[in-house]
Amino acid sequence: MELPESIANACAPLFTQVPLDQAMCRLVGGSPHHAELVEQVLRNPAIAGRADIAAGLWLYVDDLDRSHTVSQSLPDATGSLWHGIMHRREGDFGNSRYWMRRAADHPLIVNEPHLDPFALVDAVSRAHGDEAELVARQRQEWQTLFGWCANWR
Repeated sequence: MELPESIANACAPLFTQVPLDQAMCRLVGGSPHHAELVEQVLRNPAIAGRADIAAGLWLYVDDLDRSHTVSQSLPDATGSLWHGIMHRREGDFGNSRYWMRRAADHPLIVNEPHLDPFALVDAVSRAHGDEAELVARQRQEWQTLFGWCANWR
């Protein structure tokens, strides 16, 4: 994932401890972990005050409650997208679709239609367990949105 050096350095302790291929293993739910490490990362001046980055990092460690609180504070399409992802991860698919509709004008949805967050919500709602293909799509979605936040916000 291409990140500005300052953000990559700030996130390095977390991404070293929890590589992407070990993060967000569950499509729905998950037990929050590494909260102290995320709190440490969020104190780094490179990302302090970056609610968009914080919403993503809390999702990364399965802390849906904290991600929800942060994403809800973002009044734009990015906040709506993080919010929709969080509701999908908690299994509230109707609410996820609502927030995805509010994010419909987000540049990632407009310019990268292969991400198709609505299709992912539908697929996860029909899944029987943590299907590897869907977990991979979830990680790709997270990586794309997190990278966009880091580079373009």
